[in-house]
Amino acid sequence: MNVTVIGSASAVAPEERALRDLYLEHGPALYSYVLRMLGGDTHRTEDILQETLLRCWDKQNVTDGEGMAVRPWMFRVARNLVIDAHRTRMARPLEVSGNSWLGDMCAEVDDIERMLSSMVVQDALRSLTPAHREALEATIFADRTTQQAAEALGIPQGTVKSRVYYALRSLKSALEERGVR
Repeated sequence: MNVTVIGSASAVAPEERALRDLYLEHGPALYSYVLRMLGGDTHRTEDILQETLLRCWDKQNVTDGEGMAVRPWMFRVARNLVIDAHRTRMARPLEVSGNSWLGDMCAEVDDIERMLSSMVVQDALRSLTPAHREALEATIFADRTTQQAAEALGIPQGTVKSRVYYALRSLKSALEERGVR
């Protein structure tokens, strides 16, 4: 009677042996790659590595013998898993623990408001005529006097003043149309 001891070399199935060999050959490099992509999160890295190896094990026909290198394929699978995990995490609602989430939420809302306001202002600026936009850029955005802006633009100072005045008036009107007061 043949007795096979669990854990001995003869007890390991060929697929398991192939998976173990794959891990021994590619595991450390794959682990480092995923760890860098996840910013040092070891727990998530281990999960991604495990899922990558399982997918490789499911695709037993992906071998070096087919002319396709296993290593690049494994790295691509790992990369896709990291991307999928990130998308899933972003789609889930915020997990709440204690009251600290309120401060974080307010900061995020402020950032979003600032970004949206910036986008609205940029859109309003695009609605100005090129001459008005140029006058604002040469004075307000470049932090120059009207005299310096006039010299830079090669037009009279009075023209710069007039363009800035009408540009600001148009900008105010454009922002009001977009709901910014």
